[in-house]
Amino acid sequence: MLFDNTYKTISKLSEGIFRDKGSKFIAYAYPISSADQLKDILSDLRNMHSKARHFCWAYRLTPDRGIFRFNDDGEPSGTAGRPILNAMLSADLTNILIVVVRYFGGTLLGVPGLINAYKTAAVEAINAADIVEKQISDIYQIDFNYLEMNDVMRILKEEKINILDQQFDNQCQIIFEVPKAQLNITIPRLEKLNEAALTYKYTS
Repeated sequence: MLFDNTYKTISKLSEGIFRDKGSKFIAYAYPISSADQLKDILSDLRNMHSKARHFCWAYRLTPDRGIFRFNDDGEPSGTAGRPILNAMLSADLTNILIVVVRYFGGTLLGVPGLINAYKTAAVEAINAADIVEKQISDIYQIDFNYLEMNDVMRILKEEKINILDQQFDNQCQIIFEVPKAQLNITIPRLEKLNEAALTYKYTS
């Protein structure tokens, strides 16, 4: 499946809430770049909502939207995590985590009621979010000797390339990002430099 050169995510934490038959569903949407962030976020929410019954979540990662996971946290299978994920899919968002915290109100909602509650809470958090469009870029590293500095910097400046990190000595190194749309122009220009070694690192 082909995607654009951009992807949509959220810029900062947002919240949504849904109530049904005494139960309260509070959704928190976070911009994330790694699954490693999940553990600390869940820990913070469990401390904040020590009397809540369930902490159900879903996340989606990477610009190609290819990585996702979800968890029902004790709710009947398929009634919580999957509906939260579906809300993300509908909004075409990635690099996002949504956790829905449930306070049980004493009345069982049944499978359709739970699916509706978790999805609606997630949608409310998405509706409250600041949705941003980001360029998909490839991150490269170029190693070169000091004498080639002017040639390397000229190309990066002409192509308006964003430099992420740089180290200058006898041997120099620059880490930079190239928007996908520019790859076919910028990379061949750098590859023509005789004394420079170009290495692809990752896509962001």
